[in-house]
Amino acid sequence: MPSLKDLKNRIGSVKNTRKITKAMQMVAAAKLRRAQEAAEAARPYAEQLNTVVASLAAGVGASSDAPKLLAGNGRDQIHLLVVMTSERGLCGGFNSSIVKLARQKAAELVAQGKVVKILTVGKKGREQLKRDWAQAFTGHVDLSEVKRLGYANALDIARKVSAAFEGGEADVVTIFYNRFQSVISQIPTARQIIPAQFEAAEGASAQYDYEPSEEAILADLLPRSVATQIFTALLENGASEQGARMSAMDNATRNAGDMINRLTIQYNRSRQAAITKELIEIISGAEAL
Repeated sequence: MPSLKDLKNRIGSVKNTRKITKAMQMVAAAKLRRAQEAAEAARPYAEQLNTVVASLAAGVGASSDAPKLLAGNGRDQIHLLVVMTSERGLCGGFNSSIVKLARQKAAELVAQGKVVKILTVGKKGREQLKRDWAQAFTGHVDLSEVKRLGYANALDIARKVSAAFEGGEADVVTIFYNRFQSVISQIPTARQIIPAQFEAAEGASAQYDYEPSEEAILADLLPRSVATQIFTALLENGASEQGARMSAMDNATRNAGDMINRLTIQYNRSRQAAITKELIEIISGAEAL
């Protein structure tokens, strides 16, 4: 049975924790608004670029002049998984859901006899993967000093994966991230970016004539498309992280309040029991006289 002093100290400690989680919730809410606006603003451009490139890709088909970023290098043996997570924790299952999806994909590829390589973006994903997949690590992108994500950050990652593909160090590149849907819902997503995969653009090829050749335009647009998809994934991840942190800190604040109520009741009961015991001892001593 804890003493009254222990209970009082614990109540004070939980109250301090509640202040911290409440402050973190408010900070996450402020950051979420900016991150959500950035993610939603990037979607129309990424979707339109995807439509244009898909139209060009459909026109090129299996042409021998098709860029390697579209047609691939003819091999499917080495898979590079780009796992994007956060630099900080305290955001619920945000990082775990991405890592879980990446692990499942890696296990499937290994079972098929493929070689798996992993490029981590964000410290938390690397920490979770290093126990089982440390031997597959090929690099790490540290964004801990980046205050606001920009296209330059995505371009740096795009250059790394493109260099790995062109150098024969990777045949297929897939990115893993959380797509922001709402504060309480983030969707773990895996998207293959090299060789490029696009949904069919119905009727787009009939609406436009391209000059110069479709192959020449694709050779210029595909590297930009890779960087754009990575940038979009980073923005989606940023909004998802803040939404998950806001939700997690809200739950933590509520749980701290419930714990304070329980501890306060326990403290009052223990205090009342101690007072009753002292009164009984005083009355018993008086009657003994």
